[in-house]
Amino acid sequence: MSFELFLTRHAIERARTRTIPADAIQAALTYGAVRPIRGAEVYTLGWREVRRHAKRGVDLSRWEGVEVVCGHDGRVITVYRNKNDRALRDRSRRACGE
Repeated sequence: MSFELFLTRHAIERARTRTIPADAIQAALTYGAVRPIRGAEVYTLGWREVRRHAKRGVDLSRWEGVEVVCGHDGRVITVYRNKNDRALRDRSRRACGE
């Protein structure tokens, strides 16, 4: 799992202050679920992804909750940890009560 990451200055600063290493970002981009939200692509290492890949011998448990937001150009915009799977649902769907 080795490829070059393209992070914005904002993403570099957020990863540093939130103690999210490059390995966690790479893991999210490689193994995470991806969904389009608010004009970006969000890669999430939720409990489902951790469990699915554990069955294949890949331990992602220490990165559970890491989310990586990428622009359409592939650059990482920001990174953070999120334990709430429902927090990033699309606002229009949230307003409809889904």
